[in-house]
Amino acid sequence: MQYANTVKPGNLEPTILLIAALLATALSAVAPFDWLTWWMEAVPVLIAFPILLATRRRHPLTPLLYRLIFLHMLVLLLGAHYSYARVPLGFWLQDWLDLGRNHYDRIGHFMQGFMPAILSREILLRTGAARRGGWLFFICVCICLAFSAFYELIEWWSAVAAGNATLEFLGTQGDVWDAQWDMFCALIGALCSLLLLSRLHDRQLGAYGNRGA
Repeated sequence: MQYANTVKPGNLEPTILLIAALLATALSAVAPFDWLTWWMEAVPVLIAFPILLATRRRHPLTPLLYRLIFLHMLVLLLGAHYSYARVPLGFWLQDWLDLGRNHYDRIGHFMQGFMPAILSREILLRTGAARRGGWLFFICVCICLAFSAFYELIEWWSAVAAGNATLEFLGTQGDVWDAQWDMFCALIGALCSLLLLSRLHDRQLGAYGNRGA
């Protein structure tokens, strides 16, 4: 059963989040560390804006998913502005935890699993492509891992095409296992998201009319 394809009257939160995300994008684009890196890191956000606008009224998402998308956008835009290896938050964590490198990129890849897990879950349940249960959990995790692996391929292709110009985009910081760590962080993010948020997600889907099977 699908939840209603209309926006609830008076629900301004998606609009507020959209405006906040647009402002964050504008701030992120003010004197970034490297313009090529900014475009490469911010492009998922720029692609998401028209999609979210186009689906806002006929195919609204749950409040939880809108909030997760907004949070993921902020993580991406912060990394785009500074480049992931130079985000101050990463340096603070490096000093606090006595780490050997700036680990902000790990936060980014954690979010690469955390938000898409709920996104894929919502799409699968909404379209009736899967039912609640173990297989839904497994499929969502697999989708997140597939997306993470494809993103690593994009980084590889970018490096082949542009060479040293993409070093800031890659952000490996000399770690030969960076791609594997990135995918592992996405896996942990997906697992945490599904384990912690599935019940809340189900309640919000129910409020939209999709109580599922």
